[in-house]
Amino acid sequence: QVQLVESGGGLVQAGGSLRLSCVASGIIFRIAAMGWYRQAPGKQRALVATITGAGSTNYADSVKGRFTISRDNAKNTVYLQMNSLKPEDTAVYYCAVLGSLLTPLGPWGQGTLVAVSS
Repeated sequence: QVQLVESGGGLVQAGGSLRLSCVASGIIFRIAAMGWYRQAPGKQRALVATITGAGSTNYADSVKGRFTISRDNAKNTVYLQMNSLKPEDTAVYYCAVLGSLLTPLGPWGQGTLVAVSS
């Protein structure tokens, strides 16, 4: 059974940093592509960043240069380092296993809330 557990969210002032973690189980993590998504209040879930099993990364334009996705295969964990946070980054952040077209396969975890104050 696939399980994804996100953590690391919290309250932070604009300009601050947070590091999110997602621990995965029930998959062969080293070959799995992973992604981070976020959902702001009243808005649809949006892709933030992806990382393939080979380590190739991509980012949404809104976070490029500020966020970094990485993985530690020994810990079955994917990270999202978020720097220079802005109020518009406020959202619930989710990780997901991605399929061959880098689309989310599910299941979704419960997410972790990031709230950025001005």
